[in-house]
Amino acid sequence: MTSKLIATGVLAVAAGLSLQAPALAGGIERGGYNIDLLFDPSPAAVESSATFVMPQRRLKNVQDTSGTGGPFNLNALGYSTSADDSENYWSPRIGAKLGYQGFDCLADYSQPYGAHSEPGARWAGAYQNIETKIDSDNYALTCSYKFDMGPGQFRVIGGASYLQMDGFKERLVVAPELIAASGLDGTGRLGLSGDGWGWRAGMAYEIPEYAMRASLVYYSQVKLDNITGTVDLSQVPTAVSPLGGQVLPVTGSTAMPDALELKLQSGIAPDWLAFGSAKWTDWSQLQRIPFYNSTFGEITSLDLGYRDGWTVTAGIGHKFNEQWSGAMSVTWDRGTSQDYGAQSDTWALTTGVAYAPNKNVEIRLAGVIGILTSGNSSSMTVDGVPIGDEATFDYGNDLVTAVNASLKIKF
Repeated sequence: MTSKLIATGVLAVAAGLSLQAPALAGGIERGGYNIDLLFDPSPAAVESSATFVMPQRRLKNVQDTSGTGGPFNLNALGYSTSADDSENYWSPRIGAKLGYQGFDCLADYSQPYGAHSEPGARWAGAYQNIETKIDSDNYALTCSYKFDMGPGQFRVIGGASYLQMDGFKERLVVAPELIAASGLDGTGRLGLSGDGWGWRAGMAYEIPEYAMRASLVYYSQVKLDNITGTVDLSQVPTAVSPLGGQVLPVTGSTAMPDALELKLQSGIAPDWLAFGSAKWTDWSQLQRIPFYNSTFGEITSLDLGYRDGWTVTAGIGHKFNEQWSGAMSVTWDRGTSQDYGAQSDTWALTTGVAYAPNKNVEIRLAGVIGILTSGNSSSMTVDGVPIGDEATFDYGNDLVTAVNASLKIKF
């Protein structure tokens, strides 16, 4: 039978490669959600994984369009017309799965969302962004029950998750050259934190004899109804803004998007496995997020202007011998930026190997190389309000690379 000729290592490395696609996805997705460990046939399994991503997005031909004219324009002040926009980051995950008589449960920790952009304070778009950083921590429990149906088994899936998020954004409010006598640097800083609950539900059909599995899982919104933080204008003189010199509390709300993911895999020949996935994420709900002070009303906003995201992966895996397997996949991610932003389409090639020294241990290593495609950014209007009108810029075809290592122990 085909199942007897397809090593579990092939399935393991194929699952490992599927972790790379979210790490290169659009919006502010990093590790995303992943419940592949739930399907491990062992009674108990523990898995840890870490991905290090190195995007190299560079912004060019930057023009200050903030309305600061004449010699006060950042270009006229000699600010750079180019900047390195992206920062390297880690995406960790750890999970533990238990199974008993058709029931399986997976508890896991991950960092599904995040962003880090730091073009700095000396580029001509500093009125738009100096540094933006977002972090997340997600704790989830996902369970399933499987029963015989036809030649295989049908599985019903459900669970819940708790998400914590925090971050900040710094930008110039006024160029320091214009307020040199004050001794202030003219920057403003927005700091935020929030949390919320979500749920997931889905189904899967498996025919172990052919290493076949098809799964469809929906991940709900996570509503962040009570985001709290501060707007720090202590580096802005009151002559520039009546709110200058103050640190003001602010509140806001938003929701992290819902998503629907289809995954497929099947043995296609002795020692060969094909796999693929398609994921839709409702990033278009993140447009403009205002933040309010109880006395002064809206103080600032986070401007995103996203469209929906699509991530599609296709790959093939092969068993070399009883210990070694390998796989290769190609991923396309539709960029979420519209007129404003630097998130264009991404194409990525992933290769990986799995080593199983014995039946209880699996070690996986994978590498990714990809292209962040070219585009440009300008202003756009969201709900009647312009966003991205502080600067325009272009970006070319830039390189992104990543490495992943994971360890699974089964009992």
